[in-house]
Amino acid sequence: MQLTVLILYSIVLLALGLWIGRRVETTGTFFVAGRKLGPILLFSTVLAANIGAGSTVGAAGLGYSRGLSGIWWVGSAGIGTLLLALWIGPRIWRLAREHDLYTAGDYLEFRYGREVRATIAILLWLGTLAILAGQLIALSWILNVVAGVPKEIGCLIGGGVMTVYFAAGGLLTSAWVNLVQLVVLVIGFAVALPWALADAGGWAAVVAAVPEGAPGMESYFDFWGGSSSWTYLALLVPAFMVSPGLLQKVYGARDEKTIRLGVGASAVALMAFAAVPPVLGMIARVYDPNLANGELALPMVLTVGLPVALGSIGLAAVFSAEMSSADAILFMLATSLSKDLYKRFVRPDADDRQVLKVARIAAVTGGALGVALAIVLPSVIGSLSIFYSLLGVSLFVPVVVGLQSRRIGTPEALAAIGGGVAVLIAARLAPWKEWSGASGWVAALSPNTWGLIASVLVCGVVLLLRSARSSKVR
Repeated sequence: MQLTVLILYSIVLLALGLWIGRRVETTGTFFVAGRKLGPILLFSTVLAANIGAGSTVGAAGLGYSRGLSGIWWVGSAGIGTLLLALWIGPRIWRLAREHDLYTAGDYLEFRYGREVRATIAILLWLGTLAILAGQLIALSWILNVVAGVPKEIGCLIGGGVMTVYFAAGGLLTSAWVNLVQLVVLVIGFAVALPWALADAGGWAAVVAAVPEGAPGMESYFDFWGGSSSWTYLALLVPAFMVSPGLLQKVYGARDEKTIRLGVGASAVALMAFAAVPPVLGMIARVYDPNLANGELALPMVLTVGLPVALGSIGLAAVFSAEMSSADAILFMLATSLSKDLYKRFVRPDADDRQVLKVARIAAVTGGALGVALAIVLPSVIGSLSIFYSLLGVSLFVPVVVGLQSRRIGTPEALAAIGGGVAVLIAARLAPWKEWSGASGWVAALSPNTWGLIASVLVCGVVLLLRSARSSKVR
């Protein structure tokens, strides 16, 4: 029955996407929905994009393995989204409306020049494929638990569904499909959590499932979870402030009030949702304390801990979450390649219809590459961390600092991107703990934090050097 429900649900999403897609004939509608999204549609499409594989399957896996600190995975995303709603979003929307900007790349070229636009477009194409793979891995885990579908086949099924309905209509299609997905998601999790907790024997049974003094479980019920919370804050808050997919959804708003209401409400909803997947992951320990893969915790609870009918609703909710985030990622891939690379560098004379055609081809190509990468990568959180790290260190200075100060120019932006990415890669590869000791302050900071610090410092150094040179010339 559960597999049948997921199949029928997928057919509904495809039909809705294709039906709405018939109305999409221009890049303005495909990229920014004609700048006509009201608070409800903006709320649903931003929230649905933010609740994906990491926020459900991944966060539940963190709950299973690390306990309550898994809350900070989604909680950090909520904080970043709130800053987008109240600070970054309205500012960048005004520029987008005044200068007819469609993508984050449009803003980067307007603010810095084509070099920065091309650099970010290439970096994000590489990183975005990793996050798309993460969504498809989560979809495959669901199908594997429900029906024993091999990971490879599950990735192909999930990738095929979201690619077809997104390629049909871009942001306009996604906004309406996301609204349906969000309704299913809210109902599913609202039913799943209390029922699963009661079926497992209540919170006392969850506590009893973690043996006292078990290795690695000392901070299992600690809300802060040692350094975990700070790691997630450094990784996700900047990423959700400057994500090109979210910025472009903000471009689609009809006014600044819509941004504050729609995006702000989605941030509050994220914070309220933050505890649900980790707690479900902790409940999974009652049923199986020795799962080989913690990311199977959520689909296992929904199939073992709930009656078939309720479990089907819960699985459809998770399926919705992964699908909605996956189409948001295709959104970034398609618009970046068609507008930031093809229109700007390959065919500047391309008309609206040609750009729209390339956007749809890019969506299909990105979907296929995402499926291939998902088959290779082992876990959801691992693949998402690649993307969020790259996103934060490469875009934080050009977008956030650039919106605040006109003194930051092309040299500073390129230096910040290069320095941040270089230090991020070095920090991921270098044996920091061997050099500084397990408790040393160097090891205490995550690679992403080091990348952000380097990005800001390099930007500042280049700015000072340029200012000194200008003073000498005068």
